[in-house]
Amino acid sequence: MELNLNDVTIERCLKDTEEVIAKEEVSFLNTPLNYLNQHMEEFIFIESEAFHGMKTESLSFEVDDVFKTYMVLFGFQVQKKYASTIKAYLEEHLHGENIYASYIFSGEDGLWDVNLPLNNVEGFTEEMTFNEAISLIYNFAAKLVHTIEQQ
Repeated sequence: MELNLNDVTIERCLKDTEEVIAKEEVSFLNTPLNYLNQHMEEFIFIESEAFHGMKTESLSFEVDDVFKTYMVLFGFQVQKKYASTIKAYLEEHLHGENIYASYIFSGEDGLWDVNLPLNNVEGFTEEMTFNEAISLIYNFAAKLVHTIEQQ
C-alpha cells in the first residue's frame, strides 16, 4: 500500500537521551533501513496522520543493541480487552526464530506500547528503504486492526 506521507515529521534521535540530532526531509524515507546498522546509537522517529489507519500516530525504528534486530515501536490505540487478540495475531504472523516482540498496555496513556521485530515480519529485508518498511508495518498493523474490528 502506498501511503501519503507528505505531512510527515522525521527526526533522527539519540537512543540514550532521546535528543533530536536532526530533522529530516521526506526524501530521507528513501534511505535504506540498514542505515540503522551503521548508526546504532540512533533511532528514527516518524510521525504522520497517514498512520491513523493502523491506530497510531508515530513509528520509531531502531536496531536492538543486544539482539541486532530491526525494531519498530509504536503506541497502538486499541482497548486493553484485546490483549488475547493481539497476542494470537503476533504469534501467528511473526515468523522465524528468536522473536522478541513485546506489547504492554499503559493505563496511563490508554494504549499499547508495541515493540515489533521487523526481521520477523514477512517481506522484510535489510535493503528495504524506510518508506518500504513503513508500508510493511502499516499493512501488518492494519490487518491486526481489521482482526480486532471483526470481533
